[in-house]
Amino acid sequence: MSGFSPAFDRLGAALGAVVLQQQETLAEFLPREDWSADLAERTYTSGGVTVRVSLLGSYAGREKTWLWGWANPQFGPEHPAVLPTLAVREMGERLGVPELTTPEVDLSWYEGPAAHGGELVAMTAAGLLGGGGYIGAGYDGGSAYLHVDDPAVPLAHWDPIPVPRLIINAVALFAGDPHLTLARFLSHHRVPYRQSAGVTEARMPGGGTARAMFDDEGRFINWEASLTAV
Repeated sequence: MSGFSPAFDRLGAALGAVVLQQQETLAEFLPREDWSADLAERTYTSGGVTVRVSLLGSYAGREKTWLWGWANPQFGPEHPAVLPTLAVREMGERLGVPELTTPEVDLSWYEGPAAHGGELVAMTAAGLLGGGGYIGAGYDGGSAYLHVDDPAVPLAHWDPIPVPRLIINAVALFAGDPHLTLARFLSHHRVPYRQSAGVTEARMPGGGTARAMFDDEGRFINWEASLTAV
């Protein structure tokens, strides 16, 4: 059973597939090689490519806690790398999501497919902010999580082929509502859809249709797409 609040689980379910797709796009743009970061200048450089970033927070491996950048005494809410992320806390207050407003979040309970619970917090925060994705920058004892808000980073585009894989992977991380995961992904790409009992039908951009099937327990079981040549 998840130790996250119901509000956080639902938000993660809504954003999961969108974020996973953007992470794949970011990985194609930004080499994961020897890296350096200058948070005062809000830059992260890897493999000769530099992107603009902001600081979401950090995960401490021994304590198994997530600490928001605005609550970290080394940074604080006025730090130039933290200011762009304060919108996450504001949305957390508005939506009633305690994980987004609590300065330090205990994640010692987490046992799941992600490396640790902090990955899911970073994922959800990056989904709320939009943009180019997020980066986990490891250090001795944990990882700092950076949000990429650089317009040079391409945004993921609609592609029906990876949809089932993205939905399955997102549901593995946030299992609460596969219908919501798919619906939010389609809405993000402005793909019209219609939901009925056990089926979501989508009208593809450029022609064609797709059908997503769910079993009686609401689990995603199949995706069928037929494309129409333009």
